[in-house]
Parts: sequence; C-alpha cells; structure tokens
Amino acid sequence: MNLVLKAAKWSERKEAVTELTKLASTILIAPGDFSKVCLTLKKGLKSAGNFQGHTAYDSYAENPNQFHKLLEDAEKPLFPGCTKFTKLSALVKLYNLKAKYSWSDKSFTDLLSLFGEMLPDDNELPSSLYDAKKSLCALGMNYVKIHACSNDCILYRKEYEGFSNCPICRMSRFQRLFQNKEICKELTWHADKIIRDKHLRHLADAPASKVVDHKWPDFAAEPRNLRLSLSADGINPHRLMSSAYSCWPVVMITYNLPPWLCMKRKFMMLTLLISGPKQQGNDIDVYLAPLIDDLKKLWDIGVEAYDACRKEIFSLRAILLWTINDFPAYGNLPGCVVKGYHACPVCGEETCSTRLKHSRKMSYTGHRIFLPPSHPYRRQKKAFNGNQELNPAPKPLTGHEILDRVERINYRPGKYWKHLHVRHVLDVIHIEKNVCESLVGTLLDIPGKSKDGVAARLDLVEMNLRTDLAPKMGDKRTFLPAACYTLSKAEKRKLCNSLSETKVPTGYSSNVKNLVSMKDMKLVGLKSHDYHTLMQQLLPVAIHGVLPKHVRDAITRFCGFFNVLCNKVIDVSELDALQREIVTVLCLPEKYFPPSFFDIMIHLTIHLVREVKLCGPVWYRQMYPFERFMKTLKDYVRNRNRPEGSIAECYIAEEAVEFCSDYMSNVHTIGIPSRHRQIQLTKPLSGSVLHSTCHDELNQAHRYVLENDVDVDPYIE
Repeated sequence: MNLVLKAAKWSERKEAVTELTKLASTILIAPGDFSKVCLTLKKGLKSAGNFQGHTAYDSYAENPNQFHKLLEDAEKPLFPGCTKFTKLSALVKLYNLKAKYSWSDKSFTDLLSLFGEMLPDDNELPSSLYDAKKSLCALGMNYVKIHACSNDCILYRKEYEGFSNCPICRMSRFQRLFQNKEICKELTWHADKIIRDKHLRHLADAPASKVVDHKWPDFAAEPRNLRLSLSADGINPHRLMSSAYSCWPVVMITYNLPPWLCMKRKFMMLTLLISGPKQQGNDIDVYLAPLIDDLKKLWDIGVEAYDACRKEIFSLRAILLWTINDFPAYGNLPGCVVKGYHACPVCGEETCSTRLKHSRKMSYTGHRIFLPPSHPYRRQKKAFNGNQELNPAPKPLTGHEILDRVERINYRPGKYWKHLHVRHVLDVIHIEKNVCESLVGTLLDIPGKSKDGVAARLDLVEMNLRTDLAPKMGDKRTFLPAACYTLSKAEKRKLCNSLSETKVPTGYSSNVKNLVSMKDMKLVGLKSHDYHTLMQQLLPVAIHGVLPKHVRDAITRFCGFFNVLCNKVIDVSELDALQREIVTVLCLPEKYFPPSFFDIMIHLTIHLVREVKLCGPVWYRQMYPFERFMKTLKDYVRNRNRPEGSIAECYIAEEAVEFCSDYMSNVHTIGIPSRHRQIQLTKPLSGSVLHSTCHDELNQAHRYVLENDVDVDPYIE
C-alpha cells in the first residue's frame, strides 16, 4: 500500500495515510448504520411535491428510477457475504477522504481501481471516478452554468435564454440544513440560547438584528428563519503572481448558528462562481441577478422545508443583512465611490479631503471635526492645518436618504435596503493591514511603501506646515531633515532585530524571523494575519526604545485601539470611550506625520466603532474566514484550463459527501474541525523535552491566565 501511495504521488500527510490504512483494514460501517439516511429519503418521497430547491426530493421527481437505484446501493453489500459495509457507504467514506485531503481525480481513480483488484471479483465498488459520480448524482447536488454577454451586459436567462446575440450591445441548500437533527437545533441558537446582558457576543445582540425583529415581527416570530451575509472577492486560481486571471466566488453564511459554528467551512455556501479571466468591476450586478432572484423569493414567499428536530414542515424565509468585501469590491458591489474627494462611503459628500499637488494623491486629514466642540485640539492652528476647526461632524446617510439619491439618477435602484442600519460593512482586516503597512513602511523608509519623501515634504511647504522639514536642494542630491518619526540606521537595525528574535506559539502567526530582512532593513512577505499580529502585539514592543515618547505613544494607542476593537466580547458601555479614543489617536499623527500618510484606509478607522455598535463583534464581519475558504477553492483546481469547472465539480462532490456524512457513524464532517481528544501522556511526544517549573513560575502562569480570562473580569472589578 505504501508503494502505491508513493507511486501515485499523493499527499504525504500522516493523517491521510493513517485513515486510508484503517479504511483498507476495517472497511467502513455496518449496513444498518446507513439505514437512517435511507429511512429519511424514503419518507421524503411521500411529500416530494411539497419541497422546492435542489434537493434529493427533486431528483426523485425528475428521475425516480435513478433515485431508487441510490436506495438500492445503500442496502446492497459491497460483495457477497460482506456484513461491514455497503456499496454506497464505502463510496461515501472514500469520497470523504478525497475531499478532506484534497486528492486529485486521477489518484482517486487509481485507488478505486486498486481496491477493486483487492476485493472479490463480484464486488460492487465503482472502478473509476466517473462511475462514482454517477452513483451520487441522484442526490441532486448539481449546478447550473449560465452564459453571459462578453461585455457584461446581461445573462442569457429568463427572457434572454434563447437569444444568440446580446440585445443591448449586439455582441437551495438551506432546506438541507434542517434535515440534520443536531444542526437543526443549532439553527435557533440565536433565539433560544444566547446570553442576554450588556455585552455584544453575537449578531443577535446588535441593533442591526433587532431592527429586523422590530420592523418585521412576522419574520422574527419564526426563529428558524435565516439571517444571512454575503461575501464576494476575486481570486487567482492559478496561484501565479504573473497571471492576471480573476474569478469571483460569491459565498453566503448563516448567522443563526452559535459563534463556534457560523464561520466554519461547513456552513459557508458557494452560491455563485463568476468566471474569469477579467474582473467584472461595476457590472458585477449583472452576474448577481440569479442570486438576487433567489433571495427575493426567500424573503417574499419562502420555501417549504422539513424540520427533522420537530418533525414538521414549515415555511422557511431568509433575509440578507449586509455584504462583506474588501474596500475595492465595496465600490463595485454597492456602486459607491471609493476614490477621489468623496471616497468615504460613510461621510459621503462631507468627506474631509485635499488633493496633494506634489504627491499627486488624495489626503484625508481633518479628523478634528469628530472631536467634541470644547476639545482643545479644535482651537490649535500651528500643530494642524493652520486653522481652527469649528464645523460639526458629518452625519452618516441613512438607508432612506441613499435610496432617494439613487432614485433621482437614471439607474435601476434596489441595491440598498433602506430600513437596515448598515448594508455594506467595512472589512477590518484589510483596513488594519493597510494602516500597519503604512506605519511600518514609513518608519523603516521602505521604498514604495513609505509615506514620506521629497514630494511629501514639498506638500508641507505648499501648505505652510512644519517648514523646518522642508527639503534642502543641493547640486547633486536632495537632503531631507530628520522628522520625529525618522529612524537612524542603528535604530532600524534595533527594530528589525527585535522583531526577528520574537518567538510566538505554533499557529499564532508566520515565523516572524522569516519576515524580517536584516540586510535591507525591511519586512517582506507578510500576509493579512501577519499584519494583524504585528499591529496588535509586536509593533508596540518593537518601537519601545527607538522613537520619541510622543510619537511612540500615538502609535501604541493606535495599536491598542485595534486590539480592543477585535475582542470577541464587547462591553457596550465602553464603546463611546473607544470612539473618543480613536478620534484623538487620529488627530495625534496629524501633528507629526505628513499629509500623504493619511490615505482613505487611515480615515476609515474613524467609522469602525460605529459598525461595532450596530452590527456586533468584528470577527463575524471580517474576511479572514472567507479567505481561508477561498484557499480551499484554489486547492480544488486540477485543470488549469478550466479552473471554474474544477472548483464547481469538487465543491458539488463535497456537498454530496457532507449530506451522506450526517447520517453515517464514524465519519467526521469535512467543514468542522474535530474536537481534540483527551490523551493521557505517559512519555513526551517525539522531539520534546520535559521541563520542571518552579513554584514561582507556576504562580506567574496561573496569575496570567486569571488576568486574561473574561469570566474573572467581574470579580477583578
């Protein structure tokens, strides 16, 4: 077996080899364990006409012979005399391993062929992946390919379905969630088991969810109705930096589930896959039309679903609360302006912006406008732009006001939900990444990332600010006077050395040492999560001895803001103080850093506390889970000539396996990590060394745990 695995060039992961060896020796489950899924499917045949959507019941209505064949396979022994497994159960478990460890189609076909030779001659195991797919196709897990106009004008569907030329340019998975008793119970967690106090732990605690309960009480009366969120982002499936290919998965999640489930891979639904190679831009609404039609149906009419927990049929409805995207996609999806003088989607036309003549970019300063009227910073002139700030803070536009403005222009309205507080959320991880990148790039003077330079200093001269920093032009070179944030070569080396010697636990972040280039004195190859840990934990320590106190305090307070903002449990009473803190923190860098430092990402931090107040904790609305899911989608690509086809085929196969896994024993679902088993260690693990701690170290560790435990906070207070 090991020789075959090596010859097929499969994954060398020990888990895959271990599970495959167990499968070959014990081979799956007893046929009686699979009777649950057969019973459930047979019960569904009686009321097949009452169900809608792409489920197993539709397959029965379309092709009953094929569906009966699936039921026969569920009870048919794999070979005569076999009592441990059936044809369908063996196939499902093999497919489960294929999806779990990302085996290629060719290797899976070779495995089926090898098992067929090992088993008796009259076995029922399919001999190829193609035959295996035919056995599972009766579950109804399919997808629809819709052609689009090459100029992104229309989709060839509905009234355009039979067209050969574009008339403009002349060129439910939700029902299946309720069929599992355990998952069905969790889908009402937001109404039955949530803790009601003054803290924000879940979306159900936030005003954005409560406005739904208040505005549509008939929808809120049924706790099984789904509250959804949608995320769309472009990915390069070829994994080549030189490739400009961009396809767009559209993923949806359900907020009914408890916090430990709702952001997991199992409950992320790939609803659309917009084909590349080019980005759709503002025409993405054309491709979202099929999904919008389904969402309208779920909101206006609903679909009938079977509740396996209560054993009843009910009308299932759903509401889309908001979309989650990075900032460029924020501009494409809702059609907002994200560049220029009115780049802030919250401030709108009242965005404080200035065009920098020499840097040739926009600067978004003037955050004193958000301070209280009596704050002393409002009356200071020299430290800021030379003028006092007496204007009031801009008020965010409501959904009604946005809809009124959209209806006045010659465009199809309907992209905004006027009753909701927030319709498109700001992605915190990309804002945090850009803020940290600007700080580190400016401090270390990294080419291409530093916000300081000759053009930035000339802009200061143009604005008559901090004239002592004006560049001194020489015959051969231009000299820039040192600013309060300028680091010498020795200080840069000290900062980089501090980061390179940092050791973090496994899985906490990337190996920090590999991200620091001591030769060039800069950071390279950082991912979004690396910037997250750098901003919140590492940077305040690294700059401690290399910057003046006033600059160091401003940066440290900026880092502390993101640390508090990203907590999983938010104390509502502290949010007003946090908002005042970020306004002050944004005013402090205006005293020290050049105007070119203040891009739109720096400005957007002023609105993050507002969204926490309205929408709940940040980690329900950030792109981290979706980026991990998109990495999984990239792993599906086997044929680089047809990447979207590879993704669709693998995702549908995984959905079919997940459906059967809910009814089988000894089969763990793919999308939810299995819980850690309790192992009694009698000796150290491989490569480890026993270390005895003294009494003082144990007390110190115990005190650290207590001081960082949320449950202990009330007692400390």
